[in-house]
This record gives sequence, C-alpha cells and structure tokens, in this order.
Amino acid sequence: MTERRTSSRTRGTGGTPPVRTAVRNAKIASLPIAFAGRRAAGVAQRARGKSAAEVNLDIQLRTAQHIFEVLGELKGCAAKLGQLLALYELALPPELAEPYRIALGQLQDSAPTMMPASVHAAMAAEMGASWRRHFKEFDDRRAAGASIGQVHHAVWRDGRQVAVKVMYPGAHQAVLGDLEQLRRLSILATVFVPGADVPAVTEAVCTSVADELDYAAEAEHQRVFAEAFADDPDFVVPQVITQRGDVIVSEWLHGTPVTRIIESGTREERSRVGMLILRFLLSSWVRTGLLYCDPHPGNFRVLPDGRLGVVDFGACVAWPQDGFTGLVIEVVEAALNGTVADLDAALRRHGFVEPGRSYDAEAIAEGIVVVSEPLAQNSFHFTNDWLRRRVRYVMDPRLSNAHRQMTIPAYVTPFARALLTAMGVLCALDTDGPVRGEFARWFPPLAASFERYDNHRSQPTDLGLVRQLRADKPRRRFSVVI
Repeated sequence: MTERRTSSRTRGTGGTPPVRTAVRNAKIASLPIAFAGRRAAGVAQRARGKSAAEVNLDIQLRTAQHIFEVLGELKGCAAKLGQLLALYELALPPELAEPYRIALGQLQDSAPTMMPASVHAAMAAEMGASWRRHFKEFDDRRAAGASIGQVHHAVWRDGRQVAVKVMYPGAHQAVLGDLEQLRRLSILATVFVPGADVPAVTEAVCTSVADELDYAAEAEHQRVFAEAFADDPDFVVPQVITQRGDVIVSEWLHGTPVTRIIESGTREERSRVGMLILRFLLSSWVRTGLLYCDPHPGNFRVLPDGRLGVVDFGACVAWPQDGFTGLVIEVVEAALNGTVADLDAALRRHGFVEPGRSYDAEAIAEGIVVVSEPLAQNSFHFTNDWLRRRVRYVMDPRLSNAHRQMTIPAYVTPFARALLTAMGVLCALDTDGPVRGEFARWFPPLAASFERYDNHRSQPTDLGLVRQLRADKPRRRFSVVI
C-alpha cells in the first residue's frame, strides 16, 4: 500500500476503476494486433538487409513500451502486472530506459480515489447500513492506496486505531475481465522468453492475481502471520479485527514507510531495513507455511521501536511446493562446489529445460555464477547497478542468449515474483549485510554447501563453476568476471 495522489482521470467517476468491458477489452486486444504488425514489418526489414538481432530488438522495445502505455490506462490486475514489468526497464541501457521509467511512474500513480459517497456505499454493502456503529471515528479521506482498493484510518468501537481496507466497487468484474484477456495475450511473453512454457506461467500469474480478490483468504493469511510473529523482536504483523466481504479491518501501524527510508534513510538504516525484509521473507515460510509474494516497499513500515511492520497479505501461497527444496539445494551446490554437468542435470531434472532440448549449458552456468554472488561471500552489497547488470545479462534480446531458450516451471512463479521484487527493494535500499548467513539460518540444508565451499576455495569468490569455466576459457566465447 502506498500513498497516492488523486488522478484527474478519475474525477467525475465516483472514484471507481474503469469497468466498461468493451473499452477495457479493446485496449488490451490492441496489444497482440500491434505485435503482429511489428512482426510482419520485421520480415520486410530483414528482406531489406537488416539483421535479425536488430529487428528483434526493435520489436521488443516497441512492444514493451506499448504494454506499459496500455496497462497504465487500466486498473486492478493490469496495473499489478505492469509493476512486475518494472524489471524489464532495468534491462535497458540508460538512454533507452527513460520512456519506460516515465510509463511505470504513471502506472504506479494511476490508482483512482474513491469519493466519500462511494466509500460509504461500499462499507454499507459489506457491513450493513448501520456500519458506522462499529467505529468511534472514521476518516473519509484515503490514507493509502492499493491496486484494487484503498485504506482509511479509523477508531474501532473499543478505542483501538484501525486500518480499514475497502475494495473498489466493480473491482471483481474488472480484474477477472482483465485476466481473461491477458490469458489470450500470452504470445506477447515470447518477446521476452521465447523458450518458456508461456501458457502455464501465465495461468500461474493470473491465479495469483485473482486470489488477491479474496479478502477472506487475505484476512486468514494475515491471522496466520500475526500469530506466528506475535511478540517477535524484529517484526510486527497487525491483528485482524474483522473481515466482512470486501472490507478488512485490522490494527493500525504507526511507522515510517520504507519508501521514505529509500529516499532519505542513512546508509546504516537502509542496510538494516533491507536485511530485515530479507529475514522476513526467508523466515516466514518456515514459520507459517506461506510464501509472502509481494514484498513491495509500500507494504513495510519501520516502527518507532525499530521493528519492521508488514501489511497486505493478499498475495500469499502455501510453500514450499514439492520439489522446491531439492531444486534450491542442487542448484546452489552445483554453483558453489560442482560442475556445468551438475548444473545441467539439476536444471533438466527440475523442468527448466524441455526434454531433449539442447542449449548452451556453459552460458547458463555463467549466469548462475553471477546471481550466486550473494551466497559466495560472508557479506554482500546489493546495488541498483548490480541488479541492472544481472537483468541485462538474462534478458539480452540477442538470439544467442541461452536464457531465451530456457523455461520456468509454473509452480516456481510465485517464488520468482517474490525473489525478484525483494531483490529490487534490497538494491533500492543499497543493502549491505550478511546475506549468506540469513539463507543458512532459515534454509539449513544450504549450510553444508556453504561449509564445503569455504573449505576448498582459494579466492574470496571461487565458485566451483568458476574454476571449471576458467579452465575451459580457451574454448569459451565469454570470460567469467566476478
């Protein structure tokens, strides 16, 4: 949840998201039509001598910009999916990224504000005509916004200060309509990852977004987290007071939004908060059996006593899924202590390479090496520049990029969402701390791999894959740089 300004586009609408099906569908349907037109134009460009790499890059840039522009005019799940595309902006050179940055900024500021009459009607619909009897005070002004609703500050009948989360009227039909259209647009994802099982991944993303419409499930997730973290020295999860339909009432948290810490916090404060966010994510599925999938900075508050407050539990899934623990252990072990053959076997065994498909395993090994850096050192410094270089490496649009031929098992999608979002937050905070120690603490099977790595390394970052790739360097097209 983040504070937002009222958009002039919502004036006169009662502060509800656009739900006219024909308009929404037309905007989304324009995406594949334009994409097909760009591909057809690309054929002509290649016939005139333009290289396939140049044509593909141009199609990718134009398609991504169009996606951002269209999603920026929609609400609900479209805006949420657009926020996930923020990583794509990191893959671009600074001189090309500005249009994306502008579009994303508009997207993140585009949530409408419900006017008091709409808020009162929504409260009455869920809590009854006499809903005000539950509150001593209720502030009609929005305190914070979310992708499909907004939050109001109030005082409960027993005197407790509370946060009242109210869903936009019409949000259910708007979001479900968007999802139906987005399922039909899965071909667009092949612009970014042509080798992926796009329909399965798309369905996993859509299911995750649709689940966030269920405020009863969100309230139950929050109760589970609140119980697991009760009296914790590091974290506070507000108690749910009541949930009625599309309204959740929970305890109010007084604290500083992490977005403000990013902007003006000291280096020590930013690193401390970043490490707390990492600890919360890694410890939460151990303590609750749930994965917190939306570690957006707007969902965290730093309380006056230094603890980290956490809100918004709509995006949670049961975790870990079958096979996930084995996947992490095998990939980390291959990176730190193994060989390219070990990594190839693990990726194939866990569904990241289609059966019988050939790919450049050594190029993938180089990518695994660079993203394993935080686990190869006792302390690691996350920066935006580090993340930008990692994302560019994976999302390079050249046909020779082996990552474009990989896929991702659908069940890993929620974890990928949480991990990538968290990495973005840690980098924005300029986090510097004992990252590996947190992984070892909350994922004990990795501790053995770390110990073996420490016992045989001869340099600060001397991963097993690095040693093999260094030995094979004369026949490699790329060198490995840590």
